[in-house]
Amino acid sequence: MDATPITTPRKSATFDDYTLSEIRRAAATGIYDIRGGGAKRKLPNFDDLLFLGASMSRYPLEGYREKCETDVWLGTRFAENPIHLKIPVTIAGMSFGSLSAQAKESLGRGASKMGTSTTTGDGGMTEEERGHSSILVYQLLPSRYGMNPDDLRRADAIEVSLVKARSPAGGGMLLGQKISDRVAQMRTLPKGIDQRSACRHPDWTGPDDLEIKIEELREITDWKKPIYIKVGASRPYYDTALAVKAGADVVVLDGMQGGTAATQEVFIEHIGLPLLGAIRPAVQALQDLGMHRKVQLIVSGGIRTGADVAKALALGADAVSVGTAALVAIGDNDPALEEEYQRLGTTAGAYDDWHEGKCPAGISTQTPELAARLDPALGGRRLANYLAVLTLEAQTIARACGKSHVHNLEPEDLVALSVEAAAMAQVPLAGTKWIPGVTGA
Repeated sequence: MDATPITTPRKSATFDDYTLSEIRRAAATGIYDIRGGGAKRKLPNFDDLLFLGASMSRYPLEGYREKCETDVWLGTRFAENPIHLKIPVTIAGMSFGSLSAQAKESLGRGASKMGTSTTTGDGGMTEEERGHSSILVYQLLPSRYGMNPDDLRRADAIEVSLVKARSPAGGGMLLGQKISDRVAQMRTLPKGIDQRSACRHPDWTGPDDLEIKIEELREITDWKKPIYIKVGASRPYYDTALAVKAGADVVVLDGMQGGTAATQEVFIEHIGLPLLGAIRPAVQALQDLGMHRKVQLIVSGGIRTGADVAKALALGADAVSVGTAALVAIGDNDPALEEEYQRLGTTAGAYDDWHEGKCPAGISTQTPELAARLDPALGGRRLANYLAVLTLEAQTIARACGKSHVHNLEPEDLVALSVEAAAMAQVPLAGTKWIPGVTGA
């Protein structure tokens, strides 16, 4: 007689292996998990959009004879010296302290080679970064670590960041093992002691106060430097409108896929909006105020490819910013270092314990022996190559849509593959004219 068939054991979709392991870790330690990087959960993203391209109703550009421009001006509203970038891709703010001096130099070298900007991040300006960055944005954060007026004047623009650790309402962390002598001196902190950045600026509490702060910064820099305001993707319509009211030249909008050096995982995974759902409300705010393209919009958070760049521009952004992808380009999470990642209890592609300072690639560390592994000249070349590919891919898509400038891409060039993406991006569901929440079924 045949044995009774046995049902195959089935694991819970709610209590999956990762969730179970995290419950056990929390029960054993009583400590919440800290890590770097951005949200790892599956989120709606630019892969859910497609370009229609040109055919009978649109003519594509001929690749060898017809130009498709990629440059962008930032800070044209009030600044005497707006910034002119050759490409619509910038490098996001990542601090010295979180990153090694070699990594900061690599970012500056790569950005400069491609005619774009890089950003200081928390903790002040290093000479390696300033010396190798043709266009450097100085980030002014709630912590004010390393801030001094002389460096504000040496920068090419100032970014007043209302967020730390990429999300609204939270502060990032820099643990003691990364507070080296140099980091401690720059930040006026004791060496080896954990540091948590403030979650809000200490000297203003709202947009009216921010307007006063921006006027102070303009006076310090003789009205020459563009002033950016960076917000997390939370309430993008209202935050963008208030940034414009406060006098911003540029608004920077950071989605929840954006990375951080270190903060609570519950924060990374559960606060903020995906970038796909944040761009259109921000653009709508600018349009309602008559400021679209007058106040420029830079978006960031999970940008990976030239297709992502093109889609962000089509939705109304003026430029994008990359952080995590830039670190990967210079060597982060390289499979060639798999044995060392294994010794750290992880694997290449999953390493996110940036706060521990043990990065085998020499990027997210302050240990001299590890940092010395990163060759800034090589890192800069790799980053420049990556930025070139992003730009060429975006340019190729724009040509295929018949556009002579990447900024001529528009929502009409896009369709969505899911109802959620159609609603967030406010473009039609593929094969229909339906935009959920905008047009009738």
